[in-house]
Amino acid sequence: MKVLFTGIQPTGLLHIGNYYGAIRNWVELQHKYKSYISIVDLHAITIAYDPEDMRKNVFDLALGLFACGINLERTILFIQSEVPGHAELTWTFNSITPLGELERMTQFKDKAGQHRKNVNVGLLDYPVLQAADILIYKGEIVPVGEDQVQHVEFTREVARRFNARYGDTFPECQAELTANPRIMGIDGSAKMSKSKGNFIGILESREEIWNKLAPAPTDPARVKRSDPGTPEKCNIYSYHQVVTPEPELTRYIAHGCRTAGIGCLDCKRKLLDNLMQVLDPIRERYHDLSGKKKEIRNILDRNAEACRKVSGQTILEVKEKMGLTPVWKV
Repeated sequence: MKVLFTGIQPTGLLHIGNYYGAIRNWVELQHKYKSYISIVDLHAITIAYDPEDMRKNVFDLALGLFACGINLERTILFIQSEVPGHAELTWTFNSITPLGELERMTQFKDKAGQHRKNVNVGLLDYPVLQAADILIYKGEIVPVGEDQVQHVEFTREVARRFNARYGDTFPECQAELTANPRIMGIDGSAKMSKSKGNFIGILESREEIWNKLAPAPTDPARVKRSDPGTPEKCNIYSYHQVVTPEPELTRYIAHGCRTAGIGCLDCKRKLLDNLMQVLDPIRERYHDLSGKKKEIRNILDRNAEACRKVSGQTILEVKEKMGLTPVWKV
C-alpha cells in the first residue's frame, strides 16, 4: 500500500472550503493508502499568533478532523511539533537546497507581501519543511489544492537532489489534486479563508449559515426574480455543484436560473438544506468527541510515538548515507 501524506494548519475551526476542498477527499483516500495527516503547527508559527490560541486551535482541529470522518484505525493523525524528526530533516535538506529556488517560490512572495513586518526565515524555508514532512515517511501520494502543486514539485526536486548526491533514499512523490481544489468564499471574490472572513464554518448553526447565505451575491444579471441568469456566473451555484448530491437537482437549479424559474433565495434555501444534511452529523460527532478529550489526547500521543519511530528510522538512514553516524555505530 502506498504512503499518503498531507498536512493542515491549525488556524481555527474548519470551514466548508476545508471540508469540500480537502478533508472529504482525505476521508475517501484513507481506504486506499497508508495515510499520515499532520496538524502542521510548525508551519503556523511563521506568522504572528497567540500561544494560547495555538494550543486550543491544534486540539480543536484534531476533534474536527475526527468528526469529519478521519478514521482512528486507518489514518495516523498527529501533531507535527511532537515529532522532532521533521525539523531535523529540514536542516539536512537546507544543506542541499539553493537559496534562489526558495526565493522564487510563489507562496513566499505572497506571504512576504502579506506580512511585510515579519518576513522571517521560516517563511522562506517553508517549502523545505514541507518536503521534510512528506519525505520523512517516504510519502508517495500528496493530495493538494492547486496552490500547493509547486511545493510538491519542489519536494520531488529535493528527493532527486538528495538521491543523486547520497544514494537512492526517497521516492519522488506525486501530487493528487482534489476534486474541488478551489472553493470560493461567500463573497465570490477570493478563495474561502478564515482570515478573509468569507467562510461558512462546519460547526456553525443553520441560522448562522443562513445569515451568511441570504445576503451572499449571486449572478449580477438577476436583479429581479424574473430576470434570467447564467448559473456558471453564480457563486451559489458553484456551491451546489459541490454540495448537492443529486445531479438531477443540480440540473434543475441550473435550468431554473437560466429561465428565471427559481429565485435566488429559493436556490439558497435548497443549498442550505443539502449543506445541513452533511454538517449536522459532523457537528454532533464533534460535540460528542469534545466530551472525550482525554481519549483523543491519548490517541494523538500514540500516533506521535508511532511517527517518531518511523521518522527515526528515516533520520538514521539519512545520517548513515551522509556520513553523520558516530564511528562507534558503524
